[in-house]
Amino acid sequence: MREFHKLYYNSAFTNGTFQNTYWLGIPAFKCPLDLWIYQEIIVDLKPDVIIEAGTAYGGSALFLASICDLVEKGEVITIDIEEVDERPNHNRIKYLTGSSVSIDIVDRVKSYIGEEEEVMVILDSDHSKDHVLEELRVYGNLVTEGQYLVVEDTNLNGNPVCPDNGPGPMEAVKEFLENNDRFQIDESKEKFYLTFSPRGYLRKSR
Repeated sequence: MREFHKLYYNSAFTNGTFQNTYWLGIPAFKCPLDLWIYQEIIVDLKPDVIIEAGTAYGGSALFLASICDLVEKGEVITIDIEEVDERPNHNRIKYLTGSSVSIDIVDRVKSYIGEEEEVMVILDSDHSKDHVLEELRVYGNLVTEGQYLVVEDTNLNGNPVCPDNGPGPMEAVKEFLENNDRFQIDESKEKFYLTFSPRGYLRKSR
């Protein structure tokens, strides 16, 4: 499984696999098996707000919004440091430009969340350990009880891909959980074996 994971991931650098994956014609730089898990979570828990750190071309935001359409509930707030003109327009998507951990962006995100709304978070921006750890601390507080905080690309730094990456999302998750007992790793969300978020599906206890 680890060897297939590396084959699948590394072929992206020759224009294959996840960097050649589209949702409704928009690039979506995700493992499709993780997207399937996302739709299961959305159908099951029906979050009112899904916060996504890391937009790229907007394919994953469009996927999430499409599932929200199907369950007739939810909106997506997606954050990136860059603006891309070709991103899709959708009435359930709000685009924010800036660092996911800047005071301005965090305050704007909070302003879109109602007092009783259920919140899910997906982290897929800067993959350095320090940045992800800061995101975990900030957005972990916004995730509501029973919902998920998903840390993507925990497969970096030899877990099992990109062994020379250096400390990243996996190491950030480990340190975060050492000091936070409100979240538990939900390994049932790795049921398809191939996931870009090993040990990265964190559910907040009730």
